[in-house]
Amino acid sequence: MNGTGSGIMRLVSTSKTVSSTLVQMSEIMTPNDANFLGKVFGGSLLSLVDLCAYTTAARFAGEVCVTASIDRVDFHEPIEVGEVVTLEGIVSFVGRTSVEVTIEIYAENIFKRIKRHTNTARVMMVAIKDNRPVEVPRLICETREDKIRFLEGKLRRELRTRHQEERAKIYLRFAQADDAELDRLLSQESLS
Repeated sequence: MNGTGSGIMRLVSTSKTVSSTLVQMSEIMTPNDANFLGKVFGGSLLSLVDLCAYTTAARFAGEVCVTASIDRVDFHEPIEVGEVVTLEGIVSFVGRTSVEVTIEIYAENIFKRIKRHTNTARVMMVAIKDNRPVEVPRLICETREDKIRFLEGKLRRELRTRHQEERAKIYLRFAQADDAELDRLLSQESLS
């Protein structure tokens, strides 16, 4: 193992298939998971999403992984207290040290035997060893869907980087603006 100037430790990488990365976790939703409307609280679900993302990424990388970002979580349908929630995580994209995990979430009423797709989440994790990012294995895309997910993940990373750069420029413009310019921008906002 040797370190590099970029702060990334280099290890010999292996390759793993997308299908080998599947993690399934299930948990029953209890009244402790309820929000003020009696449905499952989004924060309870996000906690499960983070656990599933960690398990999927760490198993894939063979290292501790930390959450770098939650790209997005789509809430398609509410989940009821008493339903069993199943999270299915797979590695959908990898960079040099990062692992994108896509998680599909299903809620099941076990008495009626009805299972619904309720959420989709994408979480970016980074593999860490000795408090430094470490290379992850390469991902082998076996199916057409694997290839599409990988390319979509690559595009998401590129767009995220561009968005961060553009946002930083705009924030700097706001910080450097005088009060008259800020007032002008605020008045434009109130018109839209």
